[in-house]
Amino acid sequence: MSKPLHLAVALDGAGWHPAAWRDESAATEELFTPEYWLRLVRRAESGALDFVTIEDSPGLAPGDAGHVRGHLDALLIAARVAPLTTHIGLVPTVLTTTTEPFHVSTQVATLDYLSTGRAGWRPRVAVDPARIAEIAADPALVAALFEDAADHVEVVRRLWDSWEDDAVIRDAASGRFVDRDKLHYIDFEGRHFSVKGPSITPRPPQGQPVVTALAHARVPYEFAAAAADVVYVTPADAGHARAIVEEVRTLTDRPLLVFADLNVFLDPARKERLDALQPFTSDAPVYAGDPAGLADLLLQWRAAGLDGFRLRPGVLPADLDAIVGGLVPILRERGAFRTAYTSTTLRGHLGLPEAANRYAPQGVPA
Repeated sequence: MSKPLHLAVALDGAGWHPAAWRDESAATEELFTPEYWLRLVRRAESGALDFVTIEDSPGLAPGDAGHVRGHLDALLIAARVAPLTTHIGLVPTVLTTTTEPFHVSTQVATLDYLSTGRAGWRPRVAVDPARIAEIAADPALVAALFEDAADHVEVVRRLWDSWEDDAVIRDAASGRFVDRDKLHYIDFEGRHFSVKGPSITPRPPQGQPVVTALAHARVPYEFAAAAADVVYVTPADAGHARAIVEEVRTLTDRPLLVFADLNVFLDPARKERLDALQPFTSDAPVYAGDPAGLADLLLQWRAAGLDGFRLRPGVLPADLDAIVGGLVPILRERGAFRTAYTSTTLRGHLGLPEAANRYAPQGVPA
């Protein structure tokens, strides 16, 4: 029997369709409330999904007043819902080009504590939307941006290891709260960052919270292979998926899970109505059909070597409800998805190995 699929959902405002907020099922008046996000995450958790990602961007969404033009901070949303959920992984997007790695390390480590070991993050290269075409046409500039992101992730990972797991001793008799010999300078010197360390936050419960990355081409594939635990790719079909998986696998000998991103509309008539209001375009393929057809597609693509899928609900909460209430039961009937959580951490959900500490005795690079 094939190993079970991993499933995640990508949460973005009222949904990934730009006119989703205009659908009668949308809870538009609640978009900027904690209750809205908590309901979405709990709904995903009720289906035993591996994790949710929460989108973030460097500015207002492109487009005119017909788009949702504001958003909340993804990492703060994750921190808000963490204590009110129990199993699902929480993976906010964090902008590497506008955020210092020292702060990211402490924030994601704190999220790991708040969630008792369910944190991850997606480092995102943030560029001015008006310059996307210009940057994409300059290979040297693209390479520099991802080199910066790679250094950013490396600093974050080293800072997580700068405290050994048993550094906090809380010895009231001697007055020693930490064993100073188990805190380590990271002394990172790169083109983009110079960071001495150690962190101000003890090593996270997972040791290394899960790093994920979205990649469409060779340079970001190389970044993901070097820096991430999970990479989201955007194949056009099963054959393309197989080629991408083979390419990515040649770039690393570390454990790396390959997920395909897929926009999901489980009510085709709703998509047609929204398309009439505003056309939908995407960097990832689109599925519009019923849950049974989506299950067929996922299992067909899994045969290409994919480990899982990150589904982008076109309309929230409607398409998330259809994923949990329609797709998940079908996958379970076919023996392709878990019936309940069997782990309490995100690394455990994903089957990732225990993260060794590079600075501890007998430690190896994570």
